[in-house]
Amino acid sequence: MRIDIDVNGHRHSVDVDPSQTLLEVLRDELGLTGTKYGCGEGRCGACTVLVGAHAVASCTIPAQSAAGPPITTIEGLERDGRLHPVQQAFLDEQAFQCAYCTPGMVMASVALLRANAQPSREDIAHALETNVCRCGTYPRIAAAVRRAAAAGGGETPR
Repeated sequence: MRIDIDVNGHRHSVDVDPSQTLLEVLRDELGLTGTKYGCGEGRCGACTVLVGAHAVASCTIPAQSAAGPPITTIEGLERDGRLHPVQQAFLDEQAFQCAYCTPGMVMASVALLRANAQPSREDIAHALETNVCRCGTYPRIAAAVRRAAAAGGGETPR
């Protein structure tokens, strides 16, 4: 089946198998490998992307249902060679160790800040509760989200 999807502001026409997930299309068909495979069950957050304004686990979305709202991956956040404020805040706070979870954490943080420009600590914890950091850098991740909020990290997508 052929579908048309909008990813990072570009239209793509791809052939998909009914068993393929959005994650597989992003990584294998479009070469957008910043979105990571983790658990394959939507429980770790490594594959988080934005579908419209919502952070979703792309491993749980059938590819054939992805035609519709625009999809944003970690690769789609930078503009004109400048990192998104959330990406920059993660760097500034050194909010990663192995960095495997970082793309998903960044995407979930962007969705949070677009919905709530000044989140509380509880809001941040709730928004990131489905994203797992096996290295335990949660305090630095929360600090990065607060830094990004102060820098206007909820900017709108392209």
